[in-house]
Amino acid sequence: MELVTPSIGLVFWTTITFIFLIILLGKFAWKPIVSALNERERSIEDALSAADKAKEELTRLNQESDKLLKEARLERDKILKEAKTMGDNLIADAKHNAQAEGAKMIAKAHEEINAQKNAALAEVKNQVAVLSIDIAEKVLRKKFENANDQEALVAELLKDVKLN
Repeated sequence: MELVTPSIGLVFWTTITFIFLIILLGKFAWKPIVSALNERERSIEDALSAADKAKEELTRLNQESDKLLKEARLERDKILKEAKTMGDNLIADAKHNAQAEGAKMIAKAHEEINAQKNAALAEVKNQVAVLSIDIAEKVLRKKFENANDQEALVAELLKDVKLN
């Protein structure tokens, strides 16, 4: 049972070995392990920080895209409203122009009808005048076949004429 009760020499050498092992580990293993753990902790913190920044950037980009989408919708609505207004104005202008052109055509037709009516009336008047002269000539020839009657009529007409 010696193993159960250690001797002073065993405790001494175990303690020296343990201290030597701690010094060796401290010099060669603990510093690299601790620095690797610190580096790992720093990289995890950096990754978390980058993830938070990416999340904030994503949120900002989502808000910006929503804002741009709203602006695009407003612009689309504005353009559609302007297009509808322009279309309505074009239709109104076309109607107005068509009415004005129709009125011009109607006025021109009235003028043409009046001109043709006046020309027809002038033609009728000319024909009536020619017919009246022809009838008067025939009547006068018949009435004045006698030369004495003609001279009497000329003398009577000359009395009515006044000289200036």
